[in-house]
Amino acid sequence: MNIHFKGVYFLTQKILPLLNDGGKIINVSSGTTRFCVPGYSIYASMKGAIETFTKYLAKELGPRGITANVVAPGAIETDFYNAAIRNNPQMKSFLASQTALGRVGEAEDIGGLVAFLCSEDARWINGQRIEASGGMFL
Repeated sequence: MNIHFKGVYFLTQKILPLLNDGGKIINVSSGTTRFCVPGYSIYASMKGAIETFTKYLAKELGPRGITANVVAPGAIETDFYNAAIRNNPQMKSFLASQTALGRVGEAEDIGGLVAFLCSEDARWINGQRIEASGGMFL
């Protein structure tokens, strides 16, 4: 079991007794569970495990009114992988050209979605993988 998935799994197990009924769980996955990027097989596999785990949480915690969903960002300009997108203009340009919106994402693009999923307006969304990629690789 990869350290990343272990962290998600064991942290979730520790917080479940502390989570209020009606609470929200939002896990983070990746667009790489939908499209393949050479060199990312382990990373994408662990993110796929998080997606499956989230579905089980949704089902198992449903009686408590707790929802569990997963957000799967596409290319986001962050410090991930040594700020590869930010520090490589060619990579950033290529990734931007592969999105329907013509740009790479920013942290705020994901933060708004997470905030929505934590709101009462998202009370009927449960067990879902929501990709926020600007329409990458459509």
